[in-house]
Amino acid sequence: MSALERRETRGIFPELFDWIESPFTVFRTGTGQAMRVENYIDEGDHVIRAELPGIDPDKDVEITVTGGVLRIHAERHEEKKEGHRSEFHYGSFTRSFTLPAATEIDAIKASYDKGILTVRVPMPKAAKAEAKRITVEK
Repeated sequence: MSALERRETRGIFPELFDWIESPFTVFRTGTGQAMRVENYIDEGDHVIRAELPGIDPDKDVEITVTGGVLRIHAERHEEKKEGHRSEFHYGSFTRSFTLPAATEIDAIKASYDKGILTVRVPMPKAAKAEAKRITVEK
């Protein structure tokens, strides 16, 4: 269904419904825009991958650990000019992750490749222990 067809069937405020349903809608909260991330455990590391296309990691990314919280902050300053038209994208992105108490901060590594920032946080030895199933008594 095209946007035009949706407008014909929506009645009052069709543009509002199109905006809400748009897959490209970004909700801004607090300090900036949403940063899309995924995190998982891989080979004893907690891996955080953040989607940050168009970012210069040397200038625009800051990763800090304070009080057991890993914070990723990035700012985008991108401008494209084509003939008589220009388009720019800018904004700040921040996400925070609570780290386990015994995390070795000096062992945290970060890399950036093809628009993806990857942060590897080695899991503390106590957190790497095998999982044990606990039976619930009736």
